[in-house]
Amino acid sequence: MGDLEIRRTTARDIPAVVAMLADDLLGAQRESPDDLSPYMAAFERLRTDPNQHLVVAVREDRVVGTLQLTIVPGLSRRGATRSIIEGVRIHGDERGSGLGTQLIEWAIDESRRQGCHLVQLTSDKSRTDAHRFYERLGFSASHTGFKLQL
Repeated sequence: MGDLEIRRTTARDIPAVVAMLADDLLGAQRESPDDLSPYMAAFERLRTDPNQHLVVAVREDRVVGTLQLTIVPGLSRRGATRSIIEGVRIHGDERGSGLGTQLIEWAIDESRRQGCHLVQLTSDKSRTDAHRFYERLGFSASHTGFKLQL
């Protein structure tokens, strides 16, 4: 496989990113790749927010992975800044290639560069393979998360 580039997402990348978001059982229920307008509006909000880092992994001019890294300043933990990793997706034919590890390592390195003291993420309870993956990378399932649909 060719060289990998991890870079900021551009508007041209959004169709490929949305396709990856929709490419599993959970994503197929909540994503709508046939209407990109809400994704483009969200992309504009992300693009202009300095605490948001929406990136893609590109191999041979093809988007093969993505994640969003959010930097969150806070008061707890003695005023620590933390980062949140969201929306990690790897193209189906790249899974198992080590690309996920490279993306998460990029996010951890960028979090350090941004002065973060903690990196956190959530993963749907049904994604047991993802849980093993994150644990292999040093994450621990130390908290219980809650969500409220609005």
